[in-house]
Amino acid sequence: MTALQHVRPHAHYTVQLPRSDDFAFWRERARSLIQCDIPPDKVVWVEPGGSGDLFAQSASGDGMRLPEPPADAPPVRASKRYLSLAKNTALHRDPQRFALLYRLLWRLQRNPRIMEDKADPDVRRVEELDKNVRRDSHKMHAFVRFRQIEEEDGDHYVAWFEPEHHILRANAGFFRRRFASMRWSILTPQGTLHWDGETMREGPPAQKSDAPHGDPVEDLWRTYYASIFNPARLKVGAMLSEMPRKYWKNLPEAALIPELIAGAQQRESAMVAAGGLEFEERPESLAAIGEAIRQCRKCPIGCLDNQAVMGEGPSGAALMIVGEQPGDHEDMEGRPFVGPAGQLLDVHLERAGIDRSAAYVTNAVKHFKFTIKASGRGKRRLHQSPTAKEIDTCRWWIEGERELVKPKLVLAMGASAARGLLGKTVSISKVRGAPIPLDDGSELWVTAHPSYLLRLDGEAREKQAALFDADLAAVRARLGELVGQ
Repeated sequence: MTALQHVRPHAHYTVQLPRSDDFAFWRERARSLIQCDIPPDKVVWVEPGGSGDLFAQSASGDGMRLPEPPADAPPVRASKRYLSLAKNTALHRDPQRFALLYRLLWRLQRNPRIMEDKADPDVRRVEELDKNVRRDSHKMHAFVRFRQIEEEDGDHYVAWFEPEHHILRANAGFFRRRFASMRWSILTPQGTLHWDGETMREGPPAQKSDAPHGDPVEDLWRTYYASIFNPARLKVGAMLSEMPRKYWKNLPEAALIPELIAGAQQRESAMVAAGGLEFEERPESLAAIGEAIRQCRKCPIGCLDNQAVMGEGPSGAALMIVGEQPGDHEDMEGRPFVGPAGQLLDVHLERAGIDRSAAYVTNAVKHFKFTIKASGRGKRRLHQSPTAKEIDTCRWWIEGERELVKPKLVLAMGASAARGLLGKTVSISKVRGAPIPLDDGSELWVTAHPSYLLRLDGEAREKQAALFDADLAAVRARLGELVGQ
């Protein structure tokens, strides 16, 4: 009798997780359940302190074991993208996250390409939870403030933080590497971390009253913060988005913010009058351009809750690929074309025989422009197209990249990218499929942006995908001619 014959067809199984953030435990149990062919609606996932199905068989919590998968059970399939998203999703506070992950893993066994379907509700939900966790980790890295305590055996630094998700243990390595030589503790309502310079220990949840409320170094920090405050970069809405008021109580510099905001307009006027907002001489290396765009606040996009995303690729690439602007994924990772549009681009480039790693990939606009929309699932950043003026402002940087890379062929994807290179708006349908000579002797080819394909369905998407493939094939053929010259 096989192991599967021991599984009752109508049984429900409860999996009691030892920790709310224990992805490794969940992954092991999920693999066994999949190999035992137990569907998602027969599994209940319970976190510590939760309650399961009264009629379910226990998969771990009370000593009873799941049936062993049969020896001939096929291996469980999980793509790299699924695993990357799942690790963060498991840290979310959503009580249904483990059920969601198991349901998606179950579906992956029958449709290995499901993660490519950006319209699938399960895929979209996992992406949303992943993004929320990454943003919470970003806030933790930015807003943990250690305060010094003098003890008999030396200085000890203690910080208080209130994470929204189960990210404490997942971020222990970041603080261990960054403050390796310090003795420190991070206290949170979920638990505590303690580093003595050699060993990391975990502790029970703490209260804010357990953390110190100030030290002499904070006066120096407030003086420094006030001296570097730049009124030209001030956008109150963007600042509150990046540094919500709930974090202010833990930041020594927060007490200065109202006064600094009040004087910002007067200081900015003085800087403008002195020419402080004009462009300086263009940097002479790609690394210098990357550093400069991180400091750029020449248009409103640079003042949002985002980070500049520099191009990447060989400095002498024959092909330069230019998109519109970074998206949410690119903004979080600091790299161009790593989100859904970038993944779709990779598929079409490979189909056309174009090696992305040999191309220089960048965007016409260097910061992510978005608007914030509140929903029942929290706040979301929604893409907004840059204005013509914002694109023209950023031409300074794309021209600098082109001067340094010296590509033989430039592929502009989308009307914004084309404007960033030509200085005027063109119709993609009228100029695609043919070269446009540029002043430096290179050629510009224009096609649609892959995000446009993602917004289409059915025959419309198939038609536009075919046109996109034809454009890339023409670029590949022409690039071969140019490189061979």
